[in-house]
Amino acid sequence: MSRRLLDIRGVTGGYGSSQALFGVDLHVDHGEVVTLMGRNGMGKTTTLRAIMGLARVWGGDIELDGDAIVGRPSHRIARRGIGYVPEGRQVFPNLTVRENLIATAANRRGAGEPWTVDRVMALFPRLDERREQYARTLSGGEQQMLSIGRALMTNPLFMLLDEATEGLAPMVREEIWSVLETNLKEAGQAILVVDRHPEAMARIADRHYVMEKGRIVWTGDSAALLADRTVQHRYLGV
Repeated sequence: MSRRLLDIRGVTGGYGSSQALFGVDLHVDHGEVVTLMGRNGMGKTTTLRAIMGLARVWGGDIELDGDAIVGRPSHRIARRGIGYVPEGRQVFPNLTVRENLIATAANRRGAGEPWTVDRVMALFPRLDERREQYARTLSGGEQQMLSIGRALMTNPLFMLLDEATEGLAPMVREEIWSVLETNLKEAGQAILVVDRHPEAMARIADRHYVMEKGRIVWTGDSAALLADRTVQHRYLGV
């Protein structure tokens, strides 16, 4: 039986006095890839920010590998083993590709085969070609690859990917999805990914959650997601 890695139970929260989450329940098991989908402004990014301690949690519980993390500073949550790829990439623009990767390198969990600069470069050959370029000179897709690589360099127990392919060319999206499917998933990397392409996510992920107005309104496996056209049209706008 799979053991829960991330467990979110009844979480409410938001920013200031504005509530964005209304009793969110969600979990990810060890080695599982799970999606969180929905239209813009429905609370997906806030959910990820709540996990990271960047959005205020008013009530409910969030546990990472059995350890309660609500109320902890975000840097301590990250050190607990979360590799966070935020919306908008947010690479270090004045560092080179190689320096961006070195800047986050850590192996706090003592992984037997830790991620290294060369290993990330092999995952994303485009980055290898540009390893001494400043990050600000990279294309949007290359910056996204760098952001993912930078998260991997922390050797995370668990990864959060927020809109990892938003605004990218179809070819670049497919390259990133391929890495998620054939490299990270097959290696047993647990991931919670926010994306809006159900057909691609059905191929990559084990289970799916759909969010509307701060609430989980649907959950199921890939076969159920592809079969339920009502969910796709009503909540995803497909």
